[in-house]
Amino acid sequence: MPFHNHLDQDFADNLLKKMFDAALSIAQPKDCIAKHLPPKVKGKTVVIGAGKASAAMAQAFEQAALNDGWSPDSFSGCVVTRYGYKVDCQYIKILEAAHPVPDEAGMNAAKEILATVENLTEDDQVIALISGGGSALLPLPVDEITLDEKQEINKSLLKSGANIQQMNIVRRHLSKIKGGRLAAACYPAKLTSLIISDVPGDDLQAIASGPTVADTSTCADALNIIDRFNINISDSVRACLKSGKYESMKPDATELSRTTTTLVATPQMALEAAAKVAGDAGVSTLILGDSIEGEAKDVGLVMAGITKQITQYHQPIRPPCILLSGGETTVTIKGNGIGGRNVEFLLSLAIALEQRPHITALAADTDGVDGGAEIAGAVINETTLARAQDLGITPLEYLINNDAHTFFQTLGDSLITGPTLTNVNDFRAIFISA
Repeated sequence: MPFHNHLDQDFADNLLKKMFDAALSIAQPKDCIAKHLPPKVKGKTVVIGAGKASAAMAQAFEQAALNDGWSPDSFSGCVVTRYGYKVDCQYIKILEAAHPVPDEAGMNAAKEILATVENLTEDDQVIALISGGGSALLPLPVDEITLDEKQEINKSLLKSGANIQQMNIVRRHLSKIKGGRLAAACYPAKLTSLIISDVPGDDLQAIASGPTVADTSTCADALNIIDRFNINISDSVRACLKSGKYESMKPDATELSRTTTTLVATPQMALEAAAKVAGDAGVSTLILGDSIEGEAKDVGLVMAGITKQITQYHQPIRPPCILLSGGETTVTIKGNGIGGRNVEFLLSLAIALEQRPHITALAADTDGVDGGAEIAGAVINETTLARAQDLGITPLEYLINNDAHTFFQTLGDSLITGPTLTNVNDFRAIFISA
């Protein structure tokens, strides 16, 4: 439909939600797995996987394989996904475990997946279905760490303010399955990894902590991050990191010589799909990047500055327009709230914009879970702060307390999707209508 200035709030809200839906749709396994189906091999095909999208990816693989003429007895395997993200599969076993803090079910799943790829030959192949969330869902710690210790380390990392790459460097070096070790367990079988990216820059090592790809980071890197963010580890684990005992699989490892990796969905694809929806509605978009990182509240301030420049000077783009961005910001939790990087970004943005008119924004995690809440994100507009004032609540207090989820729930502005069955990182859209 043609766009007119001073569009009403309903149009803005609906367009942003349609754009978010398009971002989710482009990354649905049912639409992106079939086109990357590897050919059958002489031996057997084993399907493994981990992540929030892995069950849906397994289901999509089954359907694509059967449609391509594979017999039901030509493949088998198992994948692990987050509780609540299970979908029905006929031939691939679906396991469930906890995320973001690992549990015993995840550790047992990691052991079962490793057992599934034992004793394979050169005639066999493994298809690994990997997506975001796989780090927590494959918690098989090194011998010197118990599951309880692993959980505490994970909790500390999540609260520390470390970005996803830093967290996963630590995870790779405290694991028996990450950092390419799962790929090594598959050797000498051929290994094809089909991956949905949820990390800035599509860094393969960081997606699910890279269980099927080479790792260029080192034990020394992991120890530096542990010390920088004051993560508590035992003396024995520290000694093992210093000695290099926990070193991961490197690019020249023979065990990785028969691996192929394909990104089947990425944050950039999601942003481009959303931009098309806006374009079809007659609204210009500016994609600012798919790899934006930093403290969520700081990113909110920066985006507010760009938004003000557009409203006042029509630079770097003229309104009506939409600013799109992705990536993965962080929240260093210092208050009593549960965090949530998308809602913290939005609350910071709203405060900085000071009720500036003709601005609507949506930010959400494409997996449907933002921080510690089963809530994808939220929306703001020029009435957000005024409505908060009417309810007697102070936005800045919620921001300082890392409690933005409670703020938006109180206003009724939370965005709840339920399990989306995919994960291509964060989605942020700011609509400047005039």
